[in-house]
Order: sequence, then structure tokens, then C-alpha cells
Amino acid sequence: MKKRIPRKDIALFLIIVAAVAFGGGLSDTVYANYFKDAFHVTATQRAFIEFPREMPGMLCLFVITALSAYGMAKSTLIAQICSFVGLLALGLFTPPFGVMLIFLFINSMGMHLFMPLGDAIGMSIAEPDRVGHRIGQYASVKTAMGFVAGFLVFFGFRFHWFSFTANVNVLFLIGAGSFLVAIIASALLVRKKVPALGAIQKKRTKIVFRKEYRYYYFVTMLNGVQKQIALVFGSWVIIDLLGKKADTMSLLMITVSFISIFFMRMLGRWIDRLGIKKMMYLDALTFIFVYIIYGLFVWGITGKVLTGTWPVIGIYILFIMDRLSMQIGVVKSVYLRSIAVNPEEITSQLSAGLSLDHVVAIIAAQISGVVWMLFGPQWVFFTAAFFSLGNLFVAWKIPKDQPKKASVSEIQAEIQAEILSDESI
Repeated sequence: MKKRIPRKDIALFLIIVAAVAFGGGLSDTVYANYFKDAFHVTATQRAFIEFPREMPGMLCLFVITALSAYGMAKSTLIAQICSFVGLLALGLFTPPFGVMLIFLFINSMGMHLFMPLGDAIGMSIAEPDRVGHRIGQYASVKTAMGFVAGFLVFFGFRFHWFSFTANVNVLFLIGAGSFLVAIIASALLVRKKVPALGAIQKKRTKIVFRKEYRYYYFVTMLNGVQKQIALVFGSWVIIDLLGKKADTMSLLMITVSFISIFFMRMLGRWIDRLGIKKMMYLDALTFIFVYIIYGLFVWGITGKVLTGTWPVIGIYILFIMDRLSMQIGVVKSVYLRSIAVNPEEITSQLSAGLSLDHVVAIIAAQISGVVWMLFGPQWVFFTAAFFSLGNLFVAWKIPKDQPKKASVSEIQAEIQAEILSDESI
């Protein structure tokens, strides 16, 4: 008879997932507005901020390896403490720009550390015969708390409960309180001494680079470019060029989250029905289309050719389409699994891909900031569309006859894991 995992352990982890999702929804999703209102940053400065914000993603693999001696539960506790300390400092006062970057780095380190740790813990404490069910449950809790956070941000700024220019940032303090709940739940999880979470990793993860994975590395690096354009400059068009505030951004994110509930369910069936090659084509063409139209709209707005309400609505629609098209990128993980030389290498290759993604993302942010200032914001999006041609090249190089595809349920479970890790943040 299979050993059942105590429900209290799963309940504690669900509390951690909910608290982190709520805290992130009150901080990470509104950072761009915070930078604009509190520090009046330019596009170049906004790009520079991505360096300390994304650096933890590059260091994540090394930090987790260093913390492996403490086990997953204690490592998660450390991650929540970092998230709490960083956001608490930003909430209590508005520090000078350079000091703000330090606390932003600390908060980001905690958030990035929990991404892989959360996946690992969720899998470890799930019942052996209910892993897919538990992954879906974690993702549902995260989505629900994201909705709640989004509505709080929307009404909070609409009715002037929150302000990024006040002496004390109430929104960030509430977010820090949420991370404090995560700290308490993590401490209780450590105290329970769950064997699977306290185990010391004696053998460190070895990252192997193989030529068989070269196209995966390539599309992963392209994803780093596309992600930065979408997350940083897609939002910056709305905040800087259109002058919209946090309530508008939160409403857009609520819309994206709502549509994603249905969109992600269909995505697994699309992958199973169309296959990896066609989905890679769809991924590439979607990015190219969205970024070309995005660039044309921005060009028209900055050149005063497009005026009135409808160009603003058009930008909102493009923003939503961009966020949804990013989710099609889950096919990259399915592609990696289909070409894996050794199934045991998948985790290390995903980690290598994460590091490559963040390295390129940081470089892309700096270059894009310069392009925005010197040549115009539209060229940031046209450049992104050009780089997306690389995705078409990889799709073309993928053989038609792939190994047997995963079932719909397996793909949906993998997609839910991608949602839980939130690498679309």
C-alpha cells in the first residue's frame, strides 16, 4: 500500500503558494508603475533596473546548489525571508534609487529561489497517484490569489487607498505581510521535518551542454529577448507613452489571468493534436505578428498619426495577446523532452535554459533601452519581431517525425507546472 502524505504538509504548502502569489501580485506586477511614479525613471533607467531584478535568475541555480545542504524546506524559508525583507524595506520608506535597487535585488532573489523550489516541493509532497491533481490544485490556488491581488490593486488605486509617492507604501506593506505568512508556514514545514524536504542533496546537479540541444538553447535565448520586450517595454508603452496608472495595469493582468484559465486548458490539446513542429511555427508566427503590429501602433502614437481612444484600446488588446502568446512557449519544454538524450538530463537542461534566458534577458533590456531612446520605441518591437524569425528557423529544422507525443493529460500537467513556476512574471 502506498504511503500517503500527511494532509497538514500539503495544507502548509498551499498556504505558502497562496501567500507568495498574493505578495507577488501586490509587488512584482506593479513594480513598473512604482519605478515611474516614485523615481520618474526614463526608458534607459527602466532597462537598467532589469539588471538587479533579473540577476537572481542567473544566480538561482548556484544559490540553490549552495543551499542544498539545508534541504528544500529550509531553503524555502530563506527564500521567503528574502522576499519579505526586500519588500518591507520598500514599503516602510522610499529609499534613494541606488538603495532601492539593493532591496529590489533581495526581494527578487527570494521570488526567483521559490520558483524551482516550489515546483520541487509540490512534486515531493504530492501523493504518488495524485501528482497531476496536486499540480492543478497548486496552480488554481495561485491563480485565485493573483485575481484577489489584482482586484485589490485596481480598487486600491482607483479609490486612492494606495500611492507610490506617499511616505509609507501601504500596498507593499500588505505584500510584505503576505510574505510574513509564507515565512510562518515555511517555518512550520521545517519544524515538521518532512523527510522528502529535509533530505540533503549530496550530489550536485551537473549541467551538460550537448550539441543535440543546440536548437533548444537557441529558442531559450530568443525567449529571453521576447520576454524582456513583453514584460518590460510592452508595459512601458502603457505606463510611459499612454500615461496609465497601476489600476489600469492590474485590470489588464486580471483580464489576462481570466482568459488564461481557458487558454491553457486548450493549449495542451493543441500540442497533442498539431505536434511540436506546427506549434513551434505557431509560437514564432504569433510573436512576429504581435510585435510588428505593436511597433506600428507605437509608431503611430508617437508620431501623432494615431489619436483618440481606439489606438489605446488597440494597445490593450496587443498587450493581452502578447501575454497569451508567451504561454505558447511551453512547447519549448515539450520539445526538449522529445529530443532528450537521457531523461535524467531534462532537469539540468531546463536549469541551463533558465540561466541562458536570464543572461540574454539582461543584455536585451539594456540594448532595448538604448534603442528606445535613440531611435524610437517602435524599433524595440520591430527588432523583437526580427529576432523571432529565429523561432521560425528552429521550427523549420525540427524533423516531421518526432518521438511519440505525450498524452493530453501529461501535457496539461506540464503546463500547470509552468504556470506554478511563473517564469512568465
